[in-house]
Amino acid sequence: MTHLGFGRYTLGLVAAVAMLAGCGGASPLGTAGQVPRLDSGSDSSPSPIQHVVLIIQENRTFNDFFATFPGGDGTTTGKAEKVHETGCSVSKTTIKLKERNLVVEPDLNHEYQAFSIALNGGKLNGFDKINFQNDKPECKFPYQYTNPAQIQPYWDMAEQYALAEHMFATQGSSSFVAHQDLIRGGTNIDSTYAIVNDPTHYPWGCDAPKNTKTSLIDVNDKLYPMQGPFPCTKDFPSSGSSYATLRDLLDAKYVTWKYYVPPMNEIFGKLMSAFDVIAPVRYGPEWKTNVITPQTAIFKDISDGSLANMSWVIPDEPDSDHPGESVDDGPQWVASVVNAIGESSYWNSTAIIIVWDDWGGLYDNMVGTQKYGFGSLGLRVPAIIVSPYAKAGYISKTAYEFGSVLKYIEENWDLGSLGTTDRTSKHSIIDCFDYLQNPITFKPIASSLDKEYFIRRKPSLLPIDDDM
Repeated sequence: MTHLGFGRYTLGLVAAVAMLAGCGGASPLGTAGQVPRLDSGSDSSPSPIQHVVLIIQENRTFNDFFATFPGGDGTTTGKAEKVHETGCSVSKTTIKLKERNLVVEPDLNHEYQAFSIALNGGKLNGFDKINFQNDKPECKFPYQYTNPAQIQPYWDMAEQYALAEHMFATQGSSSFVAHQDLIRGGTNIDSTYAIVNDPTHYPWGCDAPKNTKTSLIDVNDKLYPMQGPFPCTKDFPSSGSSYATLRDLLDAKYVTWKYYVPPMNEIFGKLMSAFDVIAPVRYGPEWKTNVITPQTAIFKDISDGSLANMSWVIPDEPDSDHPGESVDDGPQWVASVVNAIGESSYWNSTAIIIVWDDWGGLYDNMVGTQKYGFGSLGLRVPAIIVSPYAKAGYISKTAYEFGSVLKYIEENWDLGSLGTTDRTSKHSIIDCFDYLQNPITFKPIASSLDKEYFIRRKPSLLPIDDDM
């Protein structure tokens, strides 16, 4: 069945179609019951976008991938503070960035504490003062950028479609909170505290070991390590009743969704499953109908004509772009998903949004000014918008954060608002689109690996993020 979008179709027709399809077997509000704090939607302009595919890669700053992109806001030099200590000597306050391979070893510290050191009150000159998680100095290691030839598919997409060069992560922290931000726009568990950093054990979510704790940050940016609740909304204040996600809005309007993630019968599949934190999903029917494994199942859904209106796509470890791994097929993985959609009947109705979830400890040269409640806005991450209605060759200088992506999704289907960063973000990513232009004819993104490679390859069963 081809799913209908809402920009130019009546809600009643779509609701009827969705009910016939079963909408994942869930009630309009899923199993969560009454959805709290959600605003009613407002009229939106006609949209040709019936499908949004959000591809979430790992741990890179904008400058790491696009430092030398023509017309982009990148740099090949970085600011530093002078350091003279065992294992690190920095005598100048300007460091020339080193061009490195896509495969980065070792991993870098990118917890909130490290981000605060790098940020240094907004000066962005403290990267050389961060220690690896084994307490050895990182020194000049964060001051690098990736050889463009090794990420050519990303550059090709950015050149052909739209590049958002001022996309900021919602929080200056690591992957756990970033993936929550990309389903709900924040990690506030009540009016006083928000979750920060990664839980103490994995898998992350309701399947974590019983003694797992989260860390908290308060409105004054004070950190409370390992003093937060178990990472499952049933253990959040008020049983997580105020912790709504896009799933609640989508279900309420009968907009279909799927979350593609590596195999769930292993610990590391659940590591990156943001909806494992959401008890009504984890213990409800949508855990089987909407949380889909393996992640390569998206190819079958595309070819079968069963792509949901809203899709999240999480990579396997070798395809994640995460620093510290021995292989990185991320550019080829993303290209294979883009090519599968581009060569299908879905092309003319789809927006593909590619983002990297957090800064990964790597250098960037820009500070965000917006802040949502707790902690500083994170560093810039790459964001590419691929669609027949994307502005061709456009570099957006609009200030975005992850809430801008959520705002776009909500406005596209008139879903209402979660009242998190979707509301506080000044802009959605709509300026990357021109719905009145002649649709761009898709040209395959050149890649050394195709979808058949990823379909045939066995799951790695390795942690996508092993920062513990």
